This record gives sequence, structure tokens and C-alpha cells, in this order.
Amino acid sequence: MGKVFNVSLAVFAATGSFLFGYDAGVMTDVIASPHFLEFFDTEPGTPIIGAINSTFSGGAVFGSLMGGFTMDRFGRKMTIMMGALICLLGAILQAAAKNLAMILVGRIIAGWAVGLLSMAVPVYQSECAHPKIRGLIVGLTQQMIGVGFIVSTWVGYGSAHAEGSTAAIQWRFPLAFQAVPAVILAAGIMFFPESPRHLMETDREEEAMRVLQKLHFDGSNDAWIQQEFHEIKTTIAAEKAITAPGWSIMFTVPQWRTRLMHGVAVQVFTQFTGINVIGYYQTQMYTALGITGNRVLLVAGIYNCVGPLANLIFIFFLIDRVGRRRPLLWGTVAIIIALVCQAAISSKIDADNPNTALSAAGVFFIFCVTVIFSLSWGPISWVYMSEVMPMQIRARGNAFATGIGNWLVSTFWSQVSPIALKALTWKFFFIFIAWDIVVTIPIVYLFFKETKQVSLEDIDMLFGERALGTLPDDLDKGDLAHPETLAIEKAEELEGRK
Repeated sequence: MGKVFNVSLAVFAATGSFLFGYDAGVMTDVIASPHFLEFFDTEPGTPIIGAINSTFSGGAVFGSLMGGFTMDRFGRKMTIMMGALICLLGAILQAAAKNLAMILVGRIIAGWAVGLLSMAVPVYQSECAHPKIRGLIVGLTQQMIGVGFIVSTWVGYGSAHAEGSTAAIQWRFPLAFQAVPAVILAAGIMFFPESPRHLMETDREEEAMRVLQKLHFDGSNDAWIQQEFHEIKTTIAAEKAITAPGWSIMFTVPQWRTRLMHGVAVQVFTQFTGINVIGYYQTQMYTALGITGNRVLLVAGIYNCVGPLANLIFIFFLIDRVGRRRPLLWGTVAIIIALVCQAAISSKIDADNPNTALSAAGVFFIFCVTVIFSLSWGPISWVYMSEVMPMQIRARGNAFATGIGNWLVSTFWSQVSPIALKALTWKFFFIFIAWDIVVTIPIVYLFFKETKQVSLEDIDMLFGERALGTLPDDLDKGDLAHPETLAIEKAEELEGRK
């Protein structure tokens, strides 16, 4: 079955990423609904609107961290199913909301689910992917996030035309629609295999070999599959010999701590592109540019289509050729230029008497940000994070990086952005511009590794040594010592450093 099955597995698992995109994007249209604002007695730019978005991101922090426990205990596949079922509950609560408390609880639960899915899906895809197409496979995460945004926008745009006695459809139907992909994912994921690396870690070697063959066999690569099986088995056995339960081991072992920081950094820097601020509050930005009425939702719908198209081109034709570091560097520079241009144009616009040409130029540079993001940070943030974590901390490491680096930072921006955009308008984006210049570019240039087409086990060598020095550089030529011997040697090494 090989490559076709591998890609099919990745696409279906990315339904979880679709839920991420849909749940994150649906509020763009919901908070623009006159009936919604009237029903909850609020208006754009208030702390209540910020709370509706930030509770979603806050719930995702805890969902991501929970995934660190569930992925190790129950597996990658079961964690994805849990996320889908929790999302179903959140969708029901939001769609049936009778008061603000009910919708906030629904958003927290939906965020909890998306947090689980946002860290579990890339890990599952990465561990099942062939090294030569891992960028494509994990890049499908960002692709389906984008598709989720597209669907949420056009569902919202269609629902916005409801009036009179059916006006509640403007926001209840888009929120209820979340249940559809949640049911599909929960029902279908159990028909796919568990990650071969998780199977190996739980001592199910024969099943792991069967899954590797199903994922990668092309009729003539038995030797490669045997080599991959040997590398996975050898590396996991060595890491088991020196690992310990709990989360503190991630910060205790120097190489693992470094790799964890890479995962956290790539998620934090993604948030500091400003992409989620634009995604959540673009309708407010278009209004400031002088765009009014349903045209705001129409422009938002077009915006949400542009990014996924660029992402699709990038993951299919470029990511496994140009690598990770170069797109991150030039992408950051290009986003800085686009944000500066957008801010300069916005500073010249009077929303009550807008200049059509300037408004169009402002929209153009907002669109440029999503295109550039989709050719760099969008797909690579998920790919790089899932690649750099060693097997023994992969679940906990991705949980920490996603929960703290992505969702905790997103929670902050979700809460402050509507207020900041109202108070500072175009000046707000200079925070992101300054961060990108002073922090993101130097750190990516000096410290990030190129992981293109390197097996997950061989990525050890990019960070200095193989499995803390207990394995030979060439796994095919080395023999694995007994785990107790490795543990004793590691203990002696640590004792000698004191």
C-alpha cells in the first residue's frame, strides 16, 4: 500500500487540524453577527469579545498539556479520538448557548479539544511518515487548518444572510457545524493503525513491523524497512535506559532541554508573526480600512482561501526541497515588510471617508501576510516541532511546546488584541515587527537546525550526539548494550560531573 496509504492516513488524521482551523476561524464571522452582538449585549472591541476568543485558547493550553499524558498512556490514535469527542461536546454547548456563561464554557471545552488535536495530529503524522516526504505529510496539518478556516468563513458568510425570526442562524448554525467533522474523525480514526514508534515503545514489535510495511513498502524496499525498524528499536531501547517518568526529565537532560526549547521557540515565533491576530480580528481591521456591511465578511472569506492555496503549493513542491531554515528566515523578513506597508497605509486612512485605492492596498498587504506565512511559518512550525523531539519526550515535549509556545501566547494575544486594535490601531503591529527583527531572525539564523529528509532517529546527530552518547553514530554497525549497562554508565557519567 505504501505511499498512498501513508498520505491517506495523514489526510484523515488532519481532520483534527480541520477542526482546529474551523473552531478558531468560526468566531471571526460569529462576532460580526448583529444578532449575536445583540443577544449577548456586547459590541466589537470589548473585553467580552476578547474573552470569547481567549477562553478558547486558554482551554487549548490545558488540552495540549493533557495530550502529553494521554499520548504516552493511550497512544496517538486514541488521543485524537478523545479530542474529537470532546470537540463534539463543545459544539453542542456553543450552538445551544442561552447566555454568555454557556458560550464561554463551550469555547473552553472546544479549545480543550483543539489543544489535544493540535499536538497529537502532527506527532502521529510525523511518526508514520517516510523521511523523504515528512514535510508534505506533517505540512498537511497547516493545510487542513487553512481549509477549516475557509469552510468556517463561507458557512458564516452564508448564515449571515438569515434575518427576522431565523436571525439566530447567523451564529448558531456555524457553531453547530463543528459537530460534523468531529463525528467523522471520532468514527473513522479507529480504522487506521497506531504509530509504529508508539507500538515499539509499548513492546508490540511485530505489530510495529506490520505497520511499517503497510506505510512504506513499495515492492522493493524490504532492506530499508528493516533498517528503519532497527533504528527505531535501538534508539527507543537506549532512551528507555536513561529516561525517567514525569516531565522534569525534559529539562534535566541537556540535549533534550535544547530540543524542547527549539519546539517551544518555533511555536512562540509563529504567534509573533501576528497571523492569529489578523485571523481572529480581520473584520475589525477591514472596518478600520473603510470596508462596511457584508463586504467585510466577503473579504474575510477571500482572505481565508488565499493562505491554504499558498500552503498547498509549498508542501507539495517546496518544503522537502528547500528545507526548514531558509523559508523561516526569508518568510520573517517578508512578513516584516508586509506589516510595515500595511501599517503605513492604515495610518493614512480615514474610516469615515476612506480612499478606495488605499483601502485596497491595505487589504492587499494583509493578504500578503497570510500568503508569506503559508510559505514559511505556517507548515514549518508543525513540521519542525514534531521532528526535533526525541522519542522518549515526544508526547510530553510536543504537549509543552504546543500548550505553552502556541496556545498560552495565543491566549494573551486573543484577549488584548481587540482592545489594542481599537486603542492603537495600526501602531499595534509594530510590536510584532520589533520582535521579529530583534528576536526571531537572530535565533533562527544562529540556532535552528536543518532537518530536511533526515530520519527522526538521525536527528539526534544534529544536536551533537546519538541518544546521549550511548549509541554509535551509525546504528547499522553498532550493537546496543544491555539497558541496565546503559543506565549504570549514565549514572556514573552524571556522578562524575558533580
